Amino acid sequence: MSESLRTLKGVGEKTEKLFAKIGVTDVEDLIHYYPRTYDAYEEPVEIQTLEEGTVAAVSVTIITGVYVNHVRNLQVITITAADLTGKLPVTWFNMPYLKSVLKKGSTFVLRGRVTRKQGRLQMEHPEIFTHGAYEEILHSLQPIYALTAGLSNKTIVKLLHQVLEEKKLRPEYLADEYKERYHLADGNFALSAIHFPKNMQELLAARRRLVFDEFLLFILAVQMLKEKTEEAPNAFPMRPVWTTEQIIENLPYDLTKAQMNVWHEIERDLSGRALMSRLVQGDVGSGKTILAFLAMIMTAENGYQAVLMAPTEVLARQHFQAMEKLLQEQEISSCHPILLTGSDTAKEKREKYARIASKEASIVIGTHALIQEKVQYNQLGLVITDEQHRFGVKQREALTTMGNPPNVLVMSATPIPRTLAIILYGDLDISIIDELPARRLPIKNCVVGTSYRPKAYSFMEKQIRQGRQVYVICPMVEESEGMDGENVLDYTRKLQDIFPSDIKISFLHGKMKPKEKNAIMEAFAEGEIQILVSTTVVEVGVNVPNATVMMVENAERFGLAQLHQLRGRVGRGEHQSYCIFMQGSDAKETSKRLEILNKSNDGFYIAGEDLKLRGPGDLFGIRQSGLLEFKLGDIYQDADILKAASETAARILELDRDLSLEQNEILRKKLTEYMKEDLQNLGL
Repeated sequence: MSESLRTLKGVGEKTEKLFAKIGVTDVEDLIHYYPRTYDAYEEPVEIQTLEEGTVAAVSVTIITGVYVNHVRNLQVITITAADLTGKLPVTWFNMPYLKSVLKKGSTFVLRGRVTRKQGRLQMEHPEIFTHGAYEEILHSLQPIYALTAGLSNKTIVKLLHQVLEEKKLRPEYLADEYKERYHLADGNFALSAIHFPKNMQELLAARRRLVFDEFLLFILAVQMLKEKTEEAPNAFPMRPVWTTEQIIENLPYDLTKAQMNVWHEIERDLSGRALMSRLVQGDVGSGKTILAFLAMIMTAENGYQAVLMAPTEVLARQHFQAMEKLLQEQEISSCHPILLTGSDTAKEKREKYARIASKEASIVIGTHALIQEKVQYNQLGLVITDEQHRFGVKQREALTTMGNPPNVLVMSATPIPRTLAIILYGDLDISIIDELPARRLPIKNCVVGTSYRPKAYSFMEKQIRQGRQVYVICPMVEESEGMDGENVLDYTRKLQDIFPSDIKISFLHGKMKPKEKNAIMEAFAEGEIQILVSTTVVEVGVNVPNATVMMVENAERFGLAQLHQLRGRVGRGEHQSYCIFMQGSDAKETSKRLEILNKSNDGFYIAGEDLKLRGPGDLFGIRQSGLLEFKLGDIYQDADILKAASETAARILELDRDLSLEQNEILRKKLTEYMKEDLQNLGL
């Protein structure tokens, strides 16, 4: 299955390059490039029941002739259609051949988006079906994929049909007893049905099996990792140092009781005989970073090196500056920090590598460059990773292959209920910081409809005139076929037209080059940009204490846990902060979910409530949590499957610890492949 895409009919060099842009480089990648949503062809409805903003089908008779207008370079075709309950104006663009198709008195099923123009509902650019043709696709689900310019949905569908029709069956690795116990579909059926389900039932069955596979491989990998680290003795014995006590004493604020408890756990781990493998979970702003700094200083004072890995370059730079400031203020000259990132020049990298290799630099802060590049550490005693879900089990595996495995401390602001955290981080001990520093002002929240926008804009301008800054979050980068919702590029232009020209507005999204992203985030952190319009890439972003307003457009499109993470970008300074959740849908369910955020700033409570409220309707669309390495699985919504996978992993390993039995041969190969996948990219 790892055949080149060029082996498929219709794929040339140009198409191959387009697929590479969406991360699909071979046939195996293509099969696992799952739809981002589905278009459901439902029974036609009556015209009088149509609602603005929805996609619907109507069975109608054409009651007028065809009118053709020319608007700029567009040819607009208009007709009026009717059923027994009412009339409906319908328009198409640049489709001249329709003049000969749409005859007065003929009947069709039209399916398209319902919009409102000049106070009247109308349908724009609908698909046209004969009744027989529509009957054939009724109740079917058509896959819709995330695309890039030049690559159409049709192309992906066509190629997947080609691959799946060849019926290259994969060997099944899961024993029948597990499939029966947990109601899991066959692996080959699941791969086919996730792309082309005949109905919702098939889709749910396919998804359940594929999510189970993702979770099972992840949990097995974590368990293997646990064995490795448990077998390894602590090659870096440490003792507590007075420097850390002095820092805690001299800080301009008191550590909370929760912070002190977690610090004592970390100190105890580092002084113990076994290697530390600890996850510190704490809500946004609970003060995890100072604990990381104390652990690094303790490691350096014991004569070893300590590394802090951040998910973005901007955040790494910010951590580095904060560490330098702390060491200067506390007059500690024995620790020498260094910043290592991907954008360092070749000369800078060489100089920094030399300082790391000689142990002149005892504290190293940076991005994934820290394990990707050929860095030669000199007694690396501690590795801290910031935001665990950006740094998964495969990278943790990479660390264990670098000489003596170091102590590992993982920090996460993602509030995962403890029962799930124990399954996901089976190789880590878990600490929780469950109180916020007293000096933090709680964020004021409001959930509003789109009619509130003008008020929100004037409030934003007021805050900016007081010297503050604003985030606006949109669910999409650009306008997308078949998807509703605000997008970053159009929204930025819209705001530039609305706000006075002295207010600098810029945008940020995941498709930008890392260098561009860093430049924008740094300009925002420096106060050069007043409004930053962004996708969720700011979720694990830079610390901008001056940002006091966040407005989230189409808030109903995100999971509550993710919205809470986003909200954590504001309220980081001394000023009162505000979060405006703009609701693009009036559905009662949506309002109920967002009301939870409105009432609470407690991430663990929100994650728990999120778990209760999720339903099958949340299955597709914007990824809900974006946690860890899962393409389909969502740990909140799929908690029951996660538990099933955890039980299965335990049973399999109980009977066959190293997967050496014949019945586990396929599973062993799958797991080896899974672990290798990212390690190759890291050059390890």
